[in-house]
Amino acid sequence: MDWKIINRFIGSPFLYLVCLLWLTACSVSYKFNGASIDYTKVKSIQIADFPIRSTYVWGPMGPMFNNKLKDIFANHTRLQQVKRNGDMKLEGEITQYQQRNKSVSSEGYSAQTELSITVNVRFVNNTNHNDDFERQFTASATYETTKSLNAVQEQLVEQMVKDLTEQIFNATVANW
Repeated sequence: MDWKIINRFIGSPFLYLVCLLWLTACSVSYKFNGASIDYTKVKSIQIADFPIRSTYVWGPMGPMFNNKLKDIFANHTRLQQVKRNGDMKLEGEITQYQQRNKSVSSEGYSAQTELSITVNVRFVNNTNHNDDFERQFTASATYETTKSLNAVQEQLVEQMVKDLTEQIFNATVANW
């Protein structure tokens, strides 16, 4: 083997040009929005407002959830949101909003409280009814009992609503 020829070839600008062209030609592109929708079949989604059916209620929670759910589909899909006759249909209700003691301090008092939201969801895919389901999604957040619920409620509900809408999005159109 003639090492002079190999060394001259390795040091040449031609090799760098070939490598650069090869790397750009072999690029792979991924979308990380999670949606795997066949847009040739599915063009629209109907998202109903989810009423609150829980016995314990925090007023702003309903509009916060409904807006976030519609926003996640608007921002991560090309589906047109319609009032009726959508290729996909999403409806349900907020069935539970509750708090419970999560841990106890050494003095026997509650140290942490868990706040949770449960949503019942009915999903219909009119282009493929094998995807249809009805199921519940739950999100929870914990806060120190030394803080009042009023002080942390908005932040915790926003966090749980984000978690719930991502769970619903993944279950309906992400096909993970």
